[in-house]
Amino acid sequence: MKKLRAIAVIGVTATLALAGCSSQNFSDEEPAGETGPISIGAVLDITGPGATLGVPQQNTLRMLADALNAEGGIDGREVELHIVDNQSTEDAAARAVSDLIEQDDVDIILGASRTGPSLAMRPVAEQNGIPMISLAANAAIVADSEWVFKTTQDDKVVLERILDHAESEGYASVALLRDASGFGEGVAESITELGAERGIELVTTESFEPTATDFTAQLTNIRSSGADAVVIWGINPAAALAQKQYVQLGVGLPVYQSHGVANQSFFDQAGDAANGAIVPMGRMLVADQLPDDNPQKAVIEAYIEQYEAEYGEQPNAFGGYAYDAWNIAIAALEDAGTEPSALRDAIASTAGYVGVSGVFDYSPTLRSGLSADSVIIAEARDGSWVLIEE
Repeated sequence: MKKLRAIAVIGVTATLALAGCSSQNFSDEEPAGETGPISIGAVLDITGPGATLGVPQQNTLRMLADALNAEGGIDGREVELHIVDNQSTEDAAARAVSDLIEQDDVDIILGASRTGPSLAMRPVAEQNGIPMISLAANAAIVADSEWVFKTTQDDKVVLERILDHAESEGYASVALLRDASGFGEGVAESITELGAERGIELVTTESFEPTATDFTAQLTNIRSSGADAVVIWGINPAAALAQKQYVQLGVGLPVYQSHGVANQSFFDQAGDAANGAIVPMGRMLVADQLPDDNPQKAVIEAYIEQYEAEYGEQPNAFGGYAYDAWNIAIAALEDAGTEPSALRDAIASTAGYVGVSGVFDYSPTLRSGLSADSVIIAEARDGSWVLIEE
């Protein structure tokens, strides 16, 4: 096993026992062609504003890596997992992916948890010709990409579901309060474009830093904007605190939150003010409300059961993005090995993969893999998510 750098990289051996992995010890006789351990790098927002995303992703990857290696790895080859905390910053994410490629010789990169760090990682992966699967949302992460994929729904897909719901409620105008980081880039333009198709006007846009705790000025402007509804686009804790102040200031308009709040911390931070927020999200947090014939239900329930047994708590939707990225990567490694171009092409040929976050269909030109069908509409009610629209 390769020697890992202390502190900066956490090396773990672990993973889900996928179909095709037989229970065995690591073989002394390596398969023909490729030998030695397979190396997977992950760059995650484990500390900083993205921690509510990165921590469950770290937990998920460790759990899956342990399970895979317990079953004999991939064709008898151990899988080394190198996890780096980018501290929720773009610079640290770019340095981390460079180090993983140059010092740890990884075969594939997973991450980062958020858009900004993922965008900082993308050119490094592209220039070095290493496959990368991001766990973040913005479509720019994979636009015209040769080497980068992702497992989250595009922000534009999520906005389509928000605006479809707004149209069905008869709203003619919305105001936007958005994260000023990469996650919020392009959201106003997408609302303007998609809204025009539905007769909905974006009347004002306000922004906030991911570390913000006071939104009084922005919400005061929104309250006087004349909008019929409000879209708050961010991640916790900032988005949840904005929700709380939204209620305290008596804005009094229907409010949509982005899928970035789809975890328990939204309720922990916003308290009773969370009630009534309409949130587009994947199906994981409402799995118990899905019909038994939904193809994702069994996959989601198996992930939740495995995570709860390992950590004593439920995972969130962001952990699900890591779960899907890992399984897609492992299936491609089993099929194509570690030669970069072959591995990339194997990921690009993934079709009909039923994951926690949706049913994935990649192609040589489609690197997002999920359609609007992967997004449902839920409402926050008394500390729980209630499915209101499939």
